[in-house]
Amino acid sequence: MDKKIYIKDDKMTDLRHFYFFENLSDEQLTTINSFATRTKMLKGSILFYEKEQPKALTLLIDGTLKVYKTDLKNNEIVMHRFTPMAFVAEMAVLEGLPYPASAVFETDGEVIQIDFERFKNEFLNDPDIAFIFFKSLSKKMRYLESVIALNVVLDSTARLAKFIYDTDGEALVKYKHYQLAEHLHMTPETLSRVFKKLLKLNLLEKDVNSYKIKNKEGLQALFD
Repeated sequence: MDKKIYIKDDKMTDLRHFYFFENLSDEQLTTINSFATRTKMLKGSILFYEKEQPKALTLLIDGTLKVYKTDLKNNEIVMHRFTPMAFVAEMAVLEGLPYPASAVFETDGEVIQIDFERFKNEFLNDPDIAFIFFKSLSKKMRYLESVIALNVVLDSTARLAKFIYDTDGEALVKYKHYQLAEHLHMTPETLSRVFKKLLKLNLLEKDVNSYKIKNKEGLQALFD
């Protein structure tokens, strides 16, 4: 679907709800408000395309945003799913590089977009703000490292076991089956087989329409 912006609202959500802005003064927030827009997006709309040049710092304040790449066979590779509140692709914005992936809304959503040139000129010379910004980038880099380790080093069984272990089982409720398969870069059929294997090993147990952890130490043994 082509990129579309559906509803614009000049009024900003209280940015203090996001850790990055919580210690800014009213004057600083007013300044940011002057070069920021709040945009509502419909499910299925594209926030940005891979290789598009970024111009704004984007804060997701509502909805679920899927960031993905497309391989040579036109298969989607899901890099991350963002939920509120989170910066999206701030590394590309800071470096002035094209977006490394595309982003689509899986639900209706809402973003605040801040003109990055204005933000950089007026705020990144403040050491405290710069430190928080680079701390956010560092967190994203650690996440990408974990994604690479999860999908390159481990087989499908260890991959699922580690993901369940690291999220303390919350992912089993949070993600639908196909979303979990996408996140772990395996087919839904392979994911189903691995779940059956973990059930037989007595590491998981069936819980109505989902699963729950039965033996967390046993899960750890599969990927350590």
